[in-house]
Amino acid sequence: MTLLNIKGLAIDVDRDGQTRRLVHDASFEVDRGETLAIVGESGSGKSLSALATMGLLAEGLSVSGGEILFDGRDIVQMDAQEVNDLRGNEIAMVFQEPMTSLNPVRSIEAQLTEGMRLKMGLNRRAAMARALELLNEVGISDPEERLRQYPHQLSGGMRQRVMIAIALSCEPKLILADEPTTALDVTIQAQILALTAKLCRDHDVGLVLITHNLGIVARYAQNVAVMYGGRVVEKASARDLYSGAKHPYTRGLLDSVPRLDLPRDTPLSPIPGAPPDPTEEISGCRFHPRCAKATEVCVTDIPQMRPAERHEVACWHPNLTAKTKTGAVA
Repeated sequence: MTLLNIKGLAIDVDRDGQTRRLVHDASFEVDRGETLAIVGESGSGKSLSALATMGLLAEGLSVSGGEILFDGRDIVQMDAQEVNDLRGNEIAMVFQEPMTSLNPVRSIEAQLTEGMRLKMGLNRRAAMARALELLNEVGISDPEERLRQYPHQLSGGMRQRVMIAIALSCEPKLILADEPTTALDVTIQAQILALTAKLCRDHDVGLVLITHNLGIVARYAQNVAVMYGGRVVEKASARDLYSGAKHPYTRGLLDSVPRLDLPRDTPLSPIPGAPPDPTEEISGCRFHPRCAKATEVCVTDIPQMRPAERHEVACWHPNLTAKTKTGAVA
């Protein structure tokens, strides 16, 4: 059975007495031990989908359709207590800025052992022993000293490692990592991503990695879902997506990433325009105002996800064959 299977997810916001849709018919899945990357620009709906899975949507936001099946159970249909019981025990989340996610006035020990004592019923001695094991596992030196410290005494990379340790502390089946490397420099980003993916494989934990950067997930994800304007527009294995992306937006993201195997003076190809306001109503394909391949049908009709070779893609013209500099199909 698929560990997490999101089917037709719709998320609405109530604003000034009007209901607007932010996430439209999103569907993706992840198995235990697998890493799924959800990629898209700000406002694409990727973080909202993760927050809905955790039951953490802010006031005014609501799931208005679809299913969030976790181990065969629909989170959408659970009451608040049932969802709370899932958090930490079975589903954990790593947020993008650990300095705001960690409590600045509580020690690392208090924050790392709290979940184990509340959710797993461990006493202080057992929770401390487990905390030391976790800090060693995430590569933090002198863990005894670190447990006595506070978040401001740690570097950004160490704080993010603590967040990973907290996520793993109650032995969840699924971890949602929302832009876990945003505030880190490039070398630390690679270390954190490699560490997160390795630990999830070692513990047979499903990992959903949410990011805006296709360039950092190729090495770590088995499968990729690309979101734009609140919709999933393409899904494929990482290998197939990088070797032959089908959606113009995916191809634009790939062409926006600097590559070491091309001449240094090769210009980047940014996507023209800007992402739409998530609450804006756009007819047809939401990407058509920025798409050089758009035709009349793209303006009037919404494309549905359909098979295209080894991909699923929501595009009226997925098989146009001009080569881009990434080697993907354009």
